[in-house]
Amino acid sequence: MSSPFKLVTGAEDSTSSFLPAFGQFINGKVVPSHSGETVDVIDPATEKVITKVAAGNKQDVDDAVKAARAAAKTWGKTVPKDRADILNAIADRMQELRDEFIALEALDTGKPIMVSEIDIDLTIDCFRFFAGACRAFTTMGGGQYVEGNTSLILREPVGVVGVITPWNYPIMMAAWKMGPILGGGNTLVLKPSEITPLTTLKLAEVINDIVPAGVVNIVTGSGSVVGNALSSHPNIDLVALTGSVNSGRLVAESAGSTLKRVHLELGGKAPVIIHADADLEAAAAGVRTAGYWNSGQECGAGCRVIVHESVAEEFTKHLVREVSTLVVGSPSGGSTVEIGPVVSKAHYDRVMKAINLAVEQGATIAVGGHGFDGNGYYIAPTVITNVSPTSSIATEEAFGPVVSVETFTDEAEVIERSNATMYGLSASVWTSDAKRSILAPQELDFGTVWVNSHLILANEVPWGGFKGSGYGRDLSVYAMEDFTRTKHVMINHA
Repeated sequence: MSSPFKLVTGAEDSTSSFLPAFGQFINGKVVPSHSGETVDVIDPATEKVITKVAAGNKQDVDDAVKAARAAAKTWGKTVPKDRADILNAIADRMQELRDEFIALEALDTGKPIMVSEIDIDLTIDCFRFFAGACRAFTTMGGGQYVEGNTSLILREPVGVVGVITPWNYPIMMAAWKMGPILGGGNTLVLKPSEITPLTTLKLAEVINDIVPAGVVNIVTGSGSVVGNALSSHPNIDLVALTGSVNSGRLVAESAGSTLKRVHLELGGKAPVIIHADADLEAAAAGVRTAGYWNSGQECGAGCRVIVHESVAEEFTKHLVREVSTLVVGSPSGGSTVEIGPVVSKAHYDRVMKAINLAVEQGATIAVGGHGFDGNGYYIAPTVITNVSPTSSIATEEAFGPVVSVETFTDEAEVIERSNATMYGLSASVWTSDAKRSILAPQELDFGTVWVNSHLILANEVPWGGFKGSGYGRDLSVYAMEDFTRTKHVMINHA
């Protein structure tokens, strides 16, 4: 089978002048790591070393937590307007340096420029949203609920928050956490993925004159060392992770040793349910974006299509046609590139293994299913058909540019099959039936359910899952609730 995909590349673009300073960012300063060890940061488009970052250890985390704890005494007493002013100033600074952040994020992750641009713009808007949300945050009203006693409900900062962010959306996930954490009056110690740490370090560097020392601290290093030190640290009040299900289990177990609060946004395997009355061409176009955005390295990706058997053949033709038009290439390949490389050699091997296993289990590659010659961790956008509902490609995250297609016969069956998974992050229903569009989302056990769309997000609405996809909410005022605590004060005036 010949492939419709050709790799689009361009001249390598140097962003060395944008690189952050080497070291850990603690108490408002870039300092050496106690370990003295480093981690190579690899460009996934070329497989070349971009730079090195410090491989932190427990002592680095201790220093950062100490700085955050000291800063919390003052930061936690600031009024919402002052915190909002700083969040808006962070957004302003990022806007000034927008082009630098776009280029650095694309270099570090391999994202096409069009994807990186959207990431940076959403990050800026995230800071602006939480600048407003922290000033308008409301809670239960005070009042006399027991005769002779007046109750006040106070909303307070949690304290010091440990944050662990993933490699697929480095700067945006940092903002998703930093916005409500800082808006709620907390300080933080953040560990970015050691695979893609550069824009997070750059952000700390360029906002250093805006944010008081110790309020934001960044420690780079591995999850097994730095991440574990954060989740088990006795002076951290809450730990927040965006990552895999396995990482979430480890963090929750470690955090349990000190009974700290945990906020987990984990993986997903989003079903895309396409009924016989759906607009099939629109659904195929929707999956073209939702299944392959960010090279499919997206926990909400529309990666598991379940289509009614009566229209499965027609829908699959539309989908293969749509996917065949995706442009694969490097960030330097220009504005038409839609699919970049996956993030690392290890991840490339995992995704290719998932594709090959699907074929071994009886599925068919309708398009894609291959890598490319030369450097870079590129995988062709792939559609897999004849998929069994119990096969690995239907039940496990491939987390790459891979969409599987299976069929169903009746509505009760498709709801049951969609819910019969450890994941509960997101799903979508495609139908022209008004009744179904209202009732089906209520039957689906997922934190977000779209109707006739997929992977549409806004900073005003919550994001988070059920079951193995974690608990807690990012974005919206619900995130403000997660990163604050309530205190009841009762005054006896009888």
